[in-house]
Amino acid sequence: MKVDSERDSSSPSGQANFATTHWSMVLEAGRGSLPDSATALADLCAAYWYPLYAYVRRRGRSANDARDLTQDFFAHLLEKESLQAADPDRGRFRSFLLTAFKNFLSKERERSAAQKRGGDVKHLSIDYDSGEQRYQFEPVDDWTPEKIYERRWALTLLEEVMTSLQQEYEDSGKAELFDQCKGHLTGSGPGYEEAARSLAMTEGALRVAVHRMRSRYREMLKSQVAATLEDPAATDDELEYLRRAIRGEKT
Repeated sequence: MKVDSERDSSSPSGQANFATTHWSMVLEAGRGSLPDSATALADLCAAYWYPLYAYVRRRGRSANDARDLTQDFFAHLLEKESLQAADPDRGRFRSFLLTAFKNFLSKERERSAAQKRGGDVKHLSIDYDSGEQRYQFEPVDDWTPEKIYERRWALTLLEEVMTSLQQEYEDSGKAELFDQCKGHLTGSGPGYEEAARSLAMTEGALRVAVHRMRSRYREMLKSQVAATLEDPAATDDELEYLRRAIRGEKT
């Protein structure tokens, strides 16, 4: 997938560090066989909260309402046995999350009454102020809430991968190499000659480094996409879906 993210190490071949947030593991835990489902689900929600925030904002809710609804939804999701509900889209965390959120919003009045009765509520630590800042840059044309959600889901996933890739490079003492080369993953990097001069490398060596970075990025991207699916065999189809979502094409 060509990166089209607003945010945009070379390491030995291997799996990216997403094992603890595999959706397939969460689903299995929802069937009662694994003890760490709540932690794994919380990790996934913490990573992918913004698409839901953007979705409810596009539905016309205020920033404060969007913050409260998103946080309340996650509290509800983490406390209820939501994973055991029959859902034809549960094989993809992306689809499961939006379907569950829509159901949650449809019962908003009933939920508000229940909350007034008190009770302990679990909250995720989320920077909603940054979410509202990001929302100001969303398309202002005829994009539907669902379309905004899908696009932001795809871009959030890319951001997660880019952040993990950056961490790999920093951990291996190659932060400057990453900074100079990351633009070539998005097609916006400096010229090879300029970057090579800045890094005191030959242009040929820099091209090899960029090739390795791209290869590692693709590997991590596929791993991250697979982590949101119950069946990793659907990874290529999901990647194509996300490409189309980023471009705003019919999915």
